[in-house]
Amino acid sequence: MPELTAERWGPASKGTPRQLVVLCHGLGADRYDLIDLAPAWAHACPDAVFAAVDAPTPHPSGFGRQWWSVEDRTPAVMQAGAAAAAQALDGFLDAELARIGLPPDAYALMGFTQGAMTVLYAGLRRPTPPRAILAFSGALIAPETLPAARAARPPVLLVHGEADEVVPAARSREAEAALHAAGVPVEATYIPGLGHGIDETGLALGALTLQRGFA
Repeated sequence: MPELTAERWGPASKGTPRQLVVLCHGLGADRYDLIDLAPAWAHACPDAVFAAVDAPTPHPSGFGRQWWSVEDRTPAVMQAGAAAAAQALDGFLDAELARIGLPPDAYALMGFTQGAMTVLYAGLRRPTPPRAILAFSGALIAPETLPAARAARPPVLLVHGEADEVVPAARSREAEAALHAAGVPVEATYIPGLGHGIDETGLALGALTLQRGFA
């Protein structure tokens, strides 16, 4: 499994890091796509290091990277891809927490689109769960496996634009229902008129979720 590389920012306090927030980009993007979220969220967790990671493999278009190939979107193939991506992310998390000198629970996960699918799959299965999972414009891969595979119940924030034509908002609604059914605390917001992106409402909700998670 390839070792993930990352772009880092913080902590804003300039003091000793106390938390880690890992940001996972979407299909065809790279680690620079989300690192600008760090200063936007720094007020919520000023002692956090933000690490925006590159997905494991290049995207076939030649631009950006991917967590797994989506050429075959049958459920079994998508689950295998998410599981492999989660394994890569797990390795990065363990190494990064050790590098910074943080305890195993001092982290949160955020992802956008395919990155959101990755952090949901990984974060709900880690033996030491994240303080929070923030999933923007994503989906829950293999929801039927969650009750048996779930290791813990970290709080989850789902945010999705109602006008998203890339990943329909219905995917987050399905995720919300499956998370509720599995006993995972979930807060979901669907934003009218928003397409495939993150707006000021999503930024504010993300900051609040991080603040609560690390309180």
